[in-house]
Amino acid sequence: MPRTLSTAEDRREAVLASAIAVFARSGYLGTPIAAVAADADISPAYVFKLFPGKESLFVAALDRCFELIEEALDAGAEAAGDATPDELLDAMGGAYAELISDRSLLMLQVHAQSASDVPEIREALRRGLARVTRYAATRTGAEPEAVQRFIAFGQLCHLIVTAGLEDIPDAWAATLTRGIRHP
Repeated sequence: MPRTLSTAEDRREAVLASAIAVFARSGYLGTPIAAVAADADISPAYVFKLFPGKESLFVAALDRCFELIEEALDAGAEAAGDATPDELLDAMGGAYAELISDRSLLMLQVHAQSASDVPEIREALRRGLARVTRYAATRTGAEPEAVQRFIAFGQLCHLIVTAGLEDIPDAWAATLTRGIRHP
């Protein structure tokens, strides 16, 4: 059976998916382009054809991450139907928790924060946070304080998951994890 060659756009999508997974495992500084290329099963030269460097690849992966986050938030809000702003934010938070059960998206955000001294990464992180914050405010009609709480809880969820706090029986961990559950 003849093999159909993929288009550049198909390969770009495969590289972005691989970049999310590989950068999530080893971070921006610890990930060579060759590792992403190997995961995508294409040559490093082709990755460089699609993305001029590691920085632009990381930024594109982070941009995709925030696209996926907005899609998840939208799905959560749609599932909530005709609800109050707080109920919509709660549903969106549940959808986000489901999304980051794939730790790759969560860890990519964590690694972006740790690499935010790179101006392009910092700008992509800000752009993504702005996108999610604006979406949450616009979609729900919630007051700024409620949107701030929503974003803050998201960041707390990151801390709980990355540090494995849900498994710690101590009072301090119970304080941080109270009322927060992840799939």
